[in-house]
Amino acid sequence: MITKFAFVGFRHPHIFDMYQRCRERDDVEIVACCEEDASTRSEQASRDDLEITHESFAAMLEETECDVVAVGDSYGLRADRIIAALERGRHVISDKPICISLAELDRIEEVAKQKNCIVGCMLDMRDLPVFLGLRELIKQGEIGEVQAISFDGQHPLNYGKRPMWYFEPGMHGGVINDIAVHALDFIPWASGLAIRDLNAARGWNGTVPQHPDFQQCGQGMLTLENGAGVIFDVSYLTPDSIGYTMPIYWRFTIWGADGVLEAGFNTPQITIFKNGEDAPRPVELPAGKPGSYLESFLQEINGGTDLHLSSADVLKASRISLEVQALADRSG
Repeated sequence: MITKFAFVGFRHPHIFDMYQRCRERDDVEIVACCEEDASTRSEQASRDDLEITHESFAAMLEETECDVVAVGDSYGLRADRIIAALERGRHVISDKPICISLAELDRIEEVAKQKNCIVGCMLDMRDLPVFLGLRELIKQGEIGEVQAISFDGQHPLNYGKRPMWYFEPGMHGGVINDIAVHALDFIPWASGLAIRDLNAARGWNGTVPQHPDFQQCGQGMLTLENGAGVIFDVSYLTPDSIGYTMPIYWRFTIWGADGVLEAGFNTPQITIFKNGEDAPRPVELPAGKPGSYLESFLQEINGGTDLHLSSADVLKASRISLEVQALADRSG
């Protein structure tokens, strides 16, 4: 069975991961691509793997027979794209975040339920070897019940290279919703513990005074259902020259009743510090599951139920992320 995809928005490079995966699949056909922003169309014109077929999203929806609309537009535009597609009975899969306000998410959930449509998202932290390994060690009971988690998800700002719409009022929506959504999806999935309480969150502008409304930095503190604590920082403060290579890029420390796990995106292994053992123990990483966010979405729209990532997971992580962001906005 061939699933027909129409893409809207290429203003964030993340969307090209999904686009290329769709191109490589025998069970997916890309039938249309829309980019309304003229400068982005010009930037992408040199690509030999992308043909922009529409300059109007409304026209693409009206003219194109498709099963799925894939969304990679500016964050502030995504909710309108998603809702319009859902209202026409199309399933939707988006880069993260899928929207920038709780009111937008409420409407997305409402229309998806009315139209019996699936909402997918590129929450690919679940697909990566180090995070699959952390989850498996927790499930095996290597450190006992989880008692505390700390994670660092700092990114480089790359001002001047990053799309400038990030800094337009109403387009970005806050650094916590932008970045932390990955971890707020991963933690309940890996630990088996739901997030119970949002204790504190803060967002602020540190080094970009020319864009005073841009929330560059974000920190938060949460409680899991068993009382375990979570504390995090997801600021855009990594030196641009270092980029994404720092050891603390997406680094997790997970304390359990019987030991500690530590690993991150750039660590070649997971380290266990276990009670009863007198030295740290390295654990090799398992194989990754690249593209499982897309595979799960395709399975779900075709009736699958045993899923690596479900529409319900996407909507739950999005809601928690937006609630923490709202808390940070109020505290600011």
